[in-house]
Amino acid sequence: MIDLHKKCKQFGRRLIKAEKRVVHDVEGAVVAAERKILQLTKDFLHLEASGGILLMVAATAALLIANSPFYSFYHYLLEGMDFRIGFSDYNMGFDAELKKSILHWINDGLMVIFFFLVGLEIKREFLAGELSSRERAFLPALAAVGGMIMPALYFWGFNNEIPENLAGWAIPAATDIAFALGILSLLGNRIPPSIKVLLMAIAVLDDIGAVLIIAIFYTNQILPVPLYIAGGSIAVLFLLNRSNVVAKTPYVLVSIILWMAVVESGIHATLAGVVAALFIPMHDKNNVAHSPLKNMENYLHPWVAFCVLPLFAFANAGVSFSGLTMEDLLNPVSVGIAAGLVAGKQIGIFAMLWIAIKTGLSPKPKNATWLQLYAVSVLCGIGFTMSLFIGTLAYASLDMQVSVRVGVLAGSLLSAIGGYLLLLYSTNGKVFPSSQKIREKTP
Repeated sequence: MIDLHKKCKQFGRRLIKAEKRVVHDVEGAVVAAERKILQLTKDFLHLEASGGILLMVAATAALLIANSPFYSFYHYLLEGMDFRIGFSDYNMGFDAELKKSILHWINDGLMVIFFFLVGLEIKREFLAGELSSRERAFLPALAAVGGMIMPALYFWGFNNEIPENLAGWAIPAATDIAFALGILSLLGNRIPPSIKVLLMAIAVLDDIGAVLIIAIFYTNQILPVPLYIAGGSIAVLFLLNRSNVVAKTPYVLVSIILWMAVVESGIHATLAGVVAALFIPMHDKNNVAHSPLKNMENYLHPWVAFCVLPLFAFANAGVSFSGLTMEDLLNPVSVGIAAGLVAGKQIGIFAMLWIAIKTGLSPKPKNATWLQLYAVSVLCGIGFTMSLFIGTLAYASLDMQVSVRVGVLAGSLLSAIGGYLLLLYSTNGKVFPSSQKIREKTP
């Protein structure tokens, strides 16, 4: 009986030890799995192409939802609810309140942060990078002009016999910089940095041109008082820069006032982001090693890549194909827009690049090949958001809006696929420094 009792106790102790070993092994496996997931997440976030991958995933998800039974909820979520910021006192006649849908907050609010970051990168390149000489800066400016004129001519060619259609001439003139850079980022550091800078500069100038076109040809009323406030905000930013103010807070506060004024004026809000960025100091005059511009750039980059742009893609890529007919696909407006984006953009931009480089007006971007320059010209045919926005201003009827969506989506998709495949073919296994390393090396 005693032996049986001892054996039971020994068995119990062995069972407890075995249980502890199992628990320890399980805990070790869980910890190892957590570490592996954390490391994979870190690797993904540091991958140059990760922002572009998220952008494409968000855009694909939006397209799938827009063509599913959930489209009504998707549409209501983005455009059916209004959110307000600011304050007002109607008794005093004071109104400093903005009321917009989620879609408009993303396009007019969050995207200003993206354009602010783009403005910082452009300024750095103009002061100490690929665009630091007059000859190099001339190249994207000339290309942007060609990239706006030729698509408009293509659209006119398909619609010149239908006068009421000509209101949409500017639709294919715009470039969606967010999607274009997103496609480019899929290739990471296999593309020379000069190509990214060139695409960014052309797209920014394209967008500025599109904003000016909207202001001149498509804005029914520009309110003068908000414009005066915007002008005053720009003057304050200039004084802050000249006074060597390097603290971020004053620039952020004044930039918010500038943004609100531009929104209220009737001009597209994204212009405020680019303008505000131009006044951020490149260096502290009292400490040359300190760069407020580069600090802001490094801070904003992950937020824009992993938050702002995916939200933008999800909110804007949800185009429904429901009810499309062959007549919609072959409508002169649809064909004119698609032809302008696919053919007009690449011909106009590449022709100007070729002329400028061959005549010696501007040097070829560093490490760039002619095939890569052509691929950039094709990528600039991604019109998408800005083109869709101009389309809503150009035409009031629902039928015309359908034609605009078909043309913009077809032209942008073909340009994205064509540009990506051309860039992929042009890489030849070469690897270049990442954007982060370039920012760190910039003096």
